[in-house]
Amino acid sequence: MILRLLLLLALPVMAYYMVMSVSQRFKLTPRQNRIMLFITVAFLVIGALVVMGRLPVQFILAPIGAAATFMLRMLPTLLRLLPMWQMFKSRVASARPRDSGQSSTIRTEFLEMELHHGSGDMDGNILKGTHAQKKLSLLSLNELLDLYKECSGDHDSSQVLEAYIDRMHPNWREQTGKRFDKTGNGDESAMTKELAIEILGLDAQPNRKQIIKAHRSLMQKMHPDRGGSDYLAKKINGAKDLLLTLL
Repeated sequence: MILRLLLLLALPVMAYYMVMSVSQRFKLTPRQNRIMLFITVAFLVIGALVVMGRLPVQFILAPIGAAATFMLRMLPTLLRLLPMWQMFKSRVASARPRDSGQSSTIRTEFLEMELHHGSGDMDGNILKGTHAQKKLSLLSLNELLDLYKECSGDHDSSQVLEAYIDRMHPNWREQTGKRFDKTGNGDESAMTKELAIEILGLDAQPNRKQIIKAHRSLMQKMHPDRGGSDYLAKKINGAKDLLLTLL
């Protein structure tokens, strides 16, 4: 009797460690942890009661058989309804308001650029040069081009600024009648964990789901095919790759 009681008391502990092991492997959320713990405990308790003879085996087999029969009968209908369900989910997702509060930061020698995930807007503070302490959005196209000349010796700064000018003044090359040459040496700042977190706009210890979501959100706005730039896309991809390898 005491052995059976100890077994029943040990079941929740066993379930807890099983769930924690799965949670650490698959990075589950707290809500998912609670649901899995409840289901695991329920199955362990039912299994123990069946082994001890307190519940008939049919208590498990009957619901499984009924569920299998139902699924087999309803499978053709479910397959027909699946495209409609996917369409419904897509419309709900597109109608849901996007999180416009999240933003990312890219710092270079001359600039501190901020990228807004929701709107895709870009703006930044000038850290160095003739227009230091000003916002990029307050500068005219000619002033931006002057700044471009000033920071051309720093590869990261010139690339970030060029991406900003391309986004805010798409026809600037046609308007000026020429393309400014990059005089930088082509060196880029090494990607670090801190820089990657800033670029993706994440907390200090992001999980896999948060990293992938932030990357997808940024790439939807900053991809070269959508008005972004190769440089920004490369930085965003590099930030994601580094953070995923550090998990």
